[in-house]
Amino acid sequence: MPPSLTATLIEDRFQTLDAVRWKTEAQHPATQVYAENGELIIDAPAGVTVWLVDPLDGDYRIEFRRRVLLGGGRNDRLSDLNQFWAARDPHNPDLFTRSGALEEYAALDLYYVGLGGNGNTTTRFRRYDGQGARHLFGEYLDAAHLLRANHSYVIRIDVTQEETAFWVDDERLFHAARHGAPSGPGHFGFRSVLSRQAVSAFRVTRL
Repeated sequence: MPPSLTATLIEDRFQTLDAVRWKTEAQHPATQVYAENGELIIDAPAGVTVWLVDPLDGDYRIEFRRRVLLGGGRNDRLSDLNQFWAARDPHNPDLFTRSGALEEYAALDLYYVGLGGNGNTTTRFRRYDGQGARHLFGEYLDAAHLLRANHSYVIRIDVTQEETAFWVDDERLFHAARHGAPSGPGHFGFRSVLSRQAVSAFRVTRL
């Protein structure tokens, strides 16, 4: 990942898990979220969201590396390298009130990419509009846009007042104008279902 030429807002190298910075909502009590060897490990038998507690506002870029681990773990499954961003709850100022079940996020206002969702058969970009509708903005079904086991994906999400874009390994998979989205601070979250994943080199910079 090349060095940023703009101001770094947040950076986490995951030497330890900062429980003040990250909030976990897990559907199953056996879910484990911890730091190990410079990586955030998310090991979940059901739905899980790991939220960045700090809200993000203005024009910014989120970057990280992420891989789906297959190697004999109890929850190893090649699926659901997912993420929420620009998330806000129009009905409650406290965003972090959910159990980790996907249906509980339906009323939020956010963007969502499910990379290799549905058992690694779909890659989809959605906008949740805060009223319960989940608008599909884009979809891939071909193998080139699905997951490879243990591959370290370089993920980049750009958010400006005009548009948002989602990049994987320097390929822009999705983008959308933000004319229908409210301005103001929103939250980022790692999302997954029944998998073991590792995240590293997390950084947010100002655009």
